[in-house]
Amino acid sequence: MFHRVDNVGAQYARGKANGGADAIFSQTRMRIQDLLRRLSGSWFLQNQFHRDSRSLWSATSRSAAKLRTQRLVSSGVPLFSNFFSSRAAVLAENLFLRKQLALFKERDLRPRRTTPFFRLVMVALSRLFPWRDALIIVKPETFLKWHRTAFRAFWTRKCQRTGRPPLPKNLRTLIRQMAADNPTWGEGRIADELDLKLGLRISPRTVGKYLKSHRPRRGVTSQRWTTFVRNHARGMVACDFFITVTASFRLLYVFVAMEIGSRRILHTNVTAHPTAEWSIQQFREFLAFDHPYRFLIHDRDSIFSPEVDQSQAIRHCGVRVLKSPVRSPTANAYCERLIGTIRRECLDYFIPLNERHLRKTVAEFATHYNQGRPHSALGPGIPEPPGMMIPARSSPHLLPDGYRVTSKPVLGGLHHKYGLEKEAA
Repeated sequence: MFHRVDNVGAQYARGKANGGADAIFSQTRMRIQDLLRRLSGSWFLQNQFHRDSRSLWSATSRSAAKLRTQRLVSSGVPLFSNFFSSRAAVLAENLFLRKQLALFKERDLRPRRTTPFFRLVMVALSRLFPWRDALIIVKPETFLKWHRTAFRAFWTRKCQRTGRPPLPKNLRTLIRQMAADNPTWGEGRIADELDLKLGLRISPRTVGKYLKSHRPRRGVTSQRWTTFVRNHARGMVACDFFITVTASFRLLYVFVAMEIGSRRILHTNVTAHPTAEWSIQQFREFLAFDHPYRFLIHDRDSIFSPEVDQSQAIRHCGVRVLKSPVRSPTANAYCERLIGTIRRECLDYFIPLNERHLRKTVAEFATHYNQGRPHSALGPGIPEPPGMMIPARSSPHLLPDGYRVTSKPVLGGLHHKYGLEKEAA
């Protein structure tokens, strides 16, 4: 292990460092070599003096001889002084120098801040030996600052107030979840819910302590947008446009409108020029007769101009237009999801030839969407379920007696509609 550290120091001293780092690495390497010589015994000391003496007398110039003399003295004096140190101090000093050398190796000569763990180790090692002569990478004032920081952190942690033990993590998560799901609930309401319905007796102050930033803003009593849509789903209609490209690279606009509560597609149509008059006519076609709808949701696309929203036709239909916020597609998430379904399950497998072909394709898929496609949000269920009742059976894995499975292709065999039919006698 010692030999490997010596090789690392030699590698850095040979040429990997430059400028001021060269002198630092040379000092670190010489210091480690001195420690290794002291630990290996007097035989190593004699060989070192003998080798340095021969190299001194074989020098060809006075400057080289002077340099080697300085190295001989600098190697011998600390070596003799280390003989009077304890083994624990020598090992600590060795590890102290190793940590500094490893730091330079990790830095690759680029200035970086030391980590708290590195500072803690260096402070702990400095208590075992005189560290001022072995400190190289930082100034003594900086190292003393590390001492004070460690001392302050130790006593800060030791003097922390314990107080009451915290609530279990799952209970804290439940409190925050209840506050997020019910913006109008305060600390007392949440504490009462936990006490009366779950049997968890918690003080309102304790509930408020764990809410903090999760608590709704004071004075906000309105419900969230998702809650509003969920509560009025049966009375809300969502609509939007999307574009598709024909075989002749012509852009066509597809209009879709759906009922949010049942996920049923109310109307579809296709045009190449979605004018205000054309858009108003589409609303008339599915809102002109008696209906239970109160709100109409769409985005802020320029197609839905003020002429459309403020027209007499929309007002006479008895609906109120709600525009989604700017750049918030999730506010109209149900219609956006419908458009994605139409693309993934229909239009991605077709190349529309013209406007008529696209209108027919979308209308056929809308019929399949309403009458044959299961929807997970409905339980699963179908927006317009068939009137035929499934006969009783003896086992859930067996067909009813006297019935067989029928299959009807949809969109040329892209999808199929399955059902039960009585067998001929």
